[in-house]
Amino acid sequence: MTGVSQPTVPVCYRHPSRETYLRCSRCDRPICPDCMHDAAVGHRCPDCANEGRRNRLQARTAFGGTLAGQHGHVTKALIGINVAVFVLTVAIGGAAALGGSITTGHVWGAMVVGEPGVAFTYPSAPGAAAPGVVNGEFYRLITSMFLHYGVIHLALNMFALWVVGGVLEPLLGRARFLALYLISGIGGSVAVYLTAGLGVFLFNNPLFGGLATPTAGASGAVFGLFGAFYVVLRRLGRDTSMITAILVINLIFTFLVPFISVAGHLGGLVTGALIAAGLAYAPRKRRTPIQVSALAVIAILLIVLTVLRTLALT
Repeated sequence: MTGVSQPTVPVCYRHPSRETYLRCSRCDRPICPDCMHDAAVGHRCPDCANEGRRNRLQARTAFGGTLAGQHGHVTKALIGINVAVFVLTVAIGGAAALGGSITTGHVWGAMVVGEPGVAFTYPSAPGAAAPGVVNGEFYRLITSMFLHYGVIHLALNMFALWVVGGVLEPLLGRARFLALYLISGIGGSVAVYLTAGLGVFLFNNPLFGGLATPTAGASGAVFGLFGAFYVVLRRLGRDTSMITAILVINLIFTFLVPFISVAGHLGGLVTGALIAAGLAYAPRKRRTPIQVSALAVIAILLIVLTVLRTLALT
């Protein structure tokens, strides 16, 4: 007489010691309750759930960015870097930096055009030759974006970055948003470099400072985000009244409040708008190559302007 074999109870593919009658609705592998992930229909195993998340992140926004930008990681990272650099400048320069005084840390990375043969006094180097981009310190075009003169200066810029970045990063994606921010900030620095020494004043406000005027702040990059936000809203056919009002108010303050870098703000604004036009109006079929080309052309133009200005000053 032949015995009847008993049916084998399935076990979890990740935990062979656990019997289970649950199965992944996608790959049909047995899973235990600890490995189960709820899905729109049925349950998923960990491998299928992770693959689903990766596929969702690969979906594209209207401008070609991945949906990973919805988490705002780049915006948060930029705020963190700015705050960390400010803490460092306070540690180097002492409590005076909290109120916006020029410190050794600021001078090291501030946007100082400089002029060969000019000497001026700073705390760390009395009578030293003026440091500056014209003397080959081109890093100042970038480092000045992350320096701030006082807590209020930092807070205002970071609040604007948080608000506008929280909208633009999900729309553009992380890489495009980061490129927009950095190139806009450099555009503001280059504008300062091009106009420094013109000595133009309005209502006692130095619109374009002297050759050795230290300039710092994320305002150029933030104004670039303002300009980009306006272009993106126009491309999407949405109401632009809010960002227009914000721009008008900030431009009024830019021109009327003393010791604000007009060139830095306007340079960042124009650069950001141009970048956004390249990102937003690129045709869908060849979107990424055209967007990369637009970013490259603007970056190369800024480099050329910097070289020409340096040759003119020297």
